[in-house]
Amino acid sequence: MKVALIDYGVGNVQSVLNSVRRSGGNAQVVETHEDLTHFQFDRVIFPGVGAIGKSLQEFRARGLDSALKEAVLDRGIPLLGICVGMQMLFQEAEEFGTHKGLGLLPGRVVRLKEDTKDNSQIPLRLPHVGWNTVTPSGNHPLFENVGVTDFYFVHSYAAECDDNVVLARTQYGHAFPSAVGHGAVLGVQFHPEKSSRVGEQLIRNFLAWQPC
Repeated sequence: MKVALIDYGVGNVQSVLNSVRRSGGNAQVVETHEDLTHFQFDRVIFPGVGAIGKSLQEFRARGLDSALKEAVLDRGIPLLGICVGMQMLFQEAEEFGTHKGLGLLPGRVVRLKEDTKDNSQIPLRLPHVGWNTVTPSGNHPLFENVGVTDFYFVHSYAAECDDNVVLARTQYGHAFPSAVGHGAVLGVQFHPEKSSRVGEQLIRNFLAWQPC
């Protein structure tokens, strides 16, 4: 299974690369429009950390936006976005201004609420850092042999989208989508590459997944 791992100069992709290889994927780092267009691959993984505005700027500056859309929308190559990579897949994001996303998933990205649902606790700390429970909403193959379990998070923003896009939710004061998907596009807010064996199982599931 050949995997294109997108590196657009924001964040370290090495841990994702190592995790994909341990999970059985033949991963190759791609950095430009030409790389993503000419490399023959079966899957795309799109990690990201940091500010979404800068990430989108760097991504577009390399021409990766058009190459990614061609791969996913025209050729049907399955895509997994991780953390900020997932957030960039939506139509719009709010972080130090409003930014136009890649539009591969319907919805927007907003700051996590710092209050609890019933206001019974002190304000929550942001960013949301550490292990937290991910509860799948259905039986998507991404969560096969994973089920309800904990994954590692580092983020202050989360998706706001329709229920039909949500594959799993996590509670941090309020429930937020921690995994999303539509067609050949999947995204996870947590870091599978930092989530030990359960993270590698999820990556193996992605590599084996065949979109309908």
